[in-house]
Amino acid sequence: MLRLVSKSLWLLGLTVVICCGVYPGVLWLVGQSLFPFQANGSLLRAPDGTVVGSRLIAQPFTNDAYFQPRPSAASYDGSASASSALAPSNYALRDRVARMLGPIVKYADGAKAGRLVAPDLEQWFRQDTFQGQPHLVAQWADAHNGLAQAWVTGDSTHAAYVAVWAAANRPIVAQWVKDNPATPQPKPADLAVVFFEHFSSDHPGAFPSTVTSTISGRAVSRVEPIDRGADVQATFFDMWRADHPDVALQEVPGDLVTTSASGLDPDISMENAKYQLDRVADAWAARLKRDRAGVRIEIGSMLEANASAPLAGLAGDSMVDVLAVNLSLRQHFGSPQ
Repeated sequence: MLRLVSKSLWLLGLTVVICCGVYPGVLWLVGQSLFPFQANGSLLRAPDGTVVGSRLIAQPFTNDAYFQPRPSAASYDGSASASSALAPSNYALRDRVARMLGPIVKYADGAKAGRLVAPDLEQWFRQDTFQGQPHLVAQWADAHNGLAQAWVTGDSTHAAYVAVWAAANRPIVAQWVKDNPATPQPKPADLAVVFFEHFSSDHPGAFPSTVTSTISGRAVSRVEPIDRGADVQATFFDMWRADHPDVALQEVPGDLVTTSASGLDPDISMENAKYQLDRVADAWAARLKRDRAGVRIEIGSMLEANASAPLAGLAGDSMVDVLAVNLSLRQHFGSPQ
């Protein structure tokens, strides 16, 4: 009996040593010797050596001077997996896609083929008319209460702006409370629709947007009426499309508008990257005060340098790592700020 127990203990000890010591040690040694970059998380660093992310995990970029990754239903959380669960009939899904398309979608044919819709969208927006009726922003808020409220709650600057407006327009707020007795002390989000209705009347052809400026060496953000820019293009593209249903637009890559159910999608298709190329080139050309065509060629070369395909190109489409190419942009052109 003791002999059997002794052999079992020796076998257990040997298994523990091999599986928990020798095997991990060999893997660590091989990884650190032959594949140190991959073994340590495929981390990418800024020019100053700071770790800014991994080639294996996507992260969001909102600056126009950078390429943007595929949308993530998990908010780019590499440890999560989730679905947006939005049905095709849910306007929030249409709005999300429309907001992405507004600044980048292009005409498909005619004299404007290949040109961005955005400038024409801004001109249409300044006319302040939708479906033949005035006060476009008010119509947007009335038709989509949830989006109007999301604008207020999505940024503390927006909520503060509505709060100041409410304090300066007590009779309007009092009438709203009278019409909504169940909410005697409304919060800024509760007043979103009535705020936009009066904003549209006071600032026709404009939309409230956060503008950041430098005052005495400090960055100061405040809400101002604007009539152009990414906010207008994104928010009102769907309404512009409803007013121009017969205009032919270019098709967009699927991974530009469909969400991933995880945060583990660091790559976008080359087709997606090239669709964003004009926007990125325009942003850098404006910041650097350089010729757009030359900047576009330089950025196109960076895309090719950062492109790869499975099995050295023998299988699958060409993909671009978003973080890697954005780091290349920063190293080549400097900070976009």
